[in-house]
Amino acid sequence: MPELHFPWLECSILLPLLGSIACAMIQDPVRAQRIAVLCSGLTLLCTIGEWTDFIFTGAFEAHDHWDIVKMIFRSDIFVIDELSAPLLPLSALLYLMTILSTLRTKVGRFSFGLTLISEAIVLATLSCHSPWVIIMLLSLAVIPPWLELRRRNASTRIFSLHMALFILLLMLGWSLVDFSGDKPVASMLPASLLTVAVLLRAGVCPLHPWMTDLFEHATLGTALLFVAPMTGAYAVMHLLFPIAPSWAMQSIAVLSLTTAVYAAGMATIQTDARRFFCYLFLSHSSLVLSGLELVTTIGMTGALCVWISVGVSLGGFGLTLRSIEARIGRISLDRYHGMYEHTPTLAGLFLLTGLASIGFPGTIGFVGMELLIEGAVGVYPMVGLAVVIASALNSIAIMRAYFMIFTGRKFQTSVQLRSRASERFAVLVLTILVLGGGLWPQPGVASRHHAAVNLMKLRRPRENAAPPVVIPEPAAEKAEDEPVSAEQKQEHVRNGKSLYRSASDLRLTIPDRVSRFTGELQLLNISGDDS
Repeated sequence: MPELHFPWLECSILLPLLGSIACAMIQDPVRAQRIAVLCSGLTLLCTIGEWTDFIFTGAFEAHDHWDIVKMIFRSDIFVIDELSAPLLPLSALLYLMTILSTLRTKVGRFSFGLTLISEAIVLATLSCHSPWVIIMLLSLAVIPPWLELRRRNASTRIFSLHMALFILLLMLGWSLVDFSGDKPVASMLPASLLTVAVLLRAGVCPLHPWMTDLFEHATLGTALLFVAPMTGAYAVMHLLFPIAPSWAMQSIAVLSLTTAVYAAGMATIQTDARRFFCYLFLSHSSLVLSGLELVTTIGMTGALCVWISVGVSLGGFGLTLRSIEARIGRISLDRYHGMYEHTPTLAGLFLLTGLASIGFPGTIGFVGMELLIEGAVGVYPMVGLAVVIASALNSIAIMRAYFMIFTGRKFQTSVQLRSRASERFAVLVLTILVLGGGLWPQPGVASRHHAAVNLMKLRRPRENAAPPVVIPEPAAEKAEDEPVSAEQKQEHVRNGKSLYRSASDLRLTIPDRVSRFTGELQLLNISGDDS
């Protein structure tokens, strides 16, 4: 396996852990925020360097330079591949933007130490190829949001039950996978357990109540960072996709499409902004999951592109809602707020990221959504229709929320609500990514297409291999290479028989066959003249 030129992976995981220790030792939340911004910024630089270094290797996967984990465990546990390469800087960027855009009115309620621990776990998950380590990291990722719910004196029953069931099914399902052959094989029971587990973690209907409960009771930043990296989809690609039977993939695709349409419809009628964003994100993440399970190159390419665009666009969309909520409290969508006059920058980012998430032309989501629809239509036309309906409902929900939050009346206040410098910086970065990815999509699409092609090869490689061509030997040949006389040739031509009566004749090259065909035509002319 190729090797990177620097231990980027280990540094990107270690930096947030060190930052969380420093934040835990500091009582002042403002200073803790500065340390968290510094650590998350350095982590983002490490992930960008890691992605750049990986591109220059030209391989499908690579491991760290001076890989200490490999030296200890004698196995490639942390590996970067074409699937996770752009997801690592994307996740690091979301954490940095969330920490940076936290206003001082919220720093006392937002735990920067737990956020950095969560970042380290997410980056380790997206860098991991060992199934049991992925399961362990997915289990550890549940702890920070659970601790925050406890700290806010909110009920943890719904979240705890769903996540405990997810962990139990995941561990039980993977322990029942058959590893006796060259490749692991999942029979009916383990495939069913793994399918239910990943559906539960992805929030697919009807297993989604934990997601709405988390958005209602946790801080919006914590809930956003728990779902935005879509580690559930990553678990599908590494645990289920290579070994699951076709019925499991088809069931995930059907349930995901149903969830996408259902969640989009629910987003249009919500009266609370948090629940609206929860259903909006659930609809888009379900579209990504359905595209990944179509098991076609075009559909998977579109799903991988939408995965990136949803992370950027809905990440910025959620941060905009969070900034508005920090100014006026919980946002109700059953009345107008008129915030445009006070926060025009946030209003522009809200509209831009919202339109990008539904694939508006010129934005980062346009090409990915187009490929996803094309891949879905290629499998079954009704599937493509479901994707279009979900996108249309999402666009209606986004425009309705925009008008409710930013228009309708004048918001009277004596407090300055203008955007802060950190928020304007986040707006600038996200705008560049949204518009840059839409106006120059070729590098991203080519990268995702190459990743899709290689991922398709990992699924059932025996099915991808072409069957060998067997040329049967003649049943009875006394003299295989016996020459054919001119009289026999004329007799074969008159009766419409082939001159290739031996195995050696079947192995002729194309020029030899052309010359024989020309000879047959000449023999036909001769026989016609004689008659």
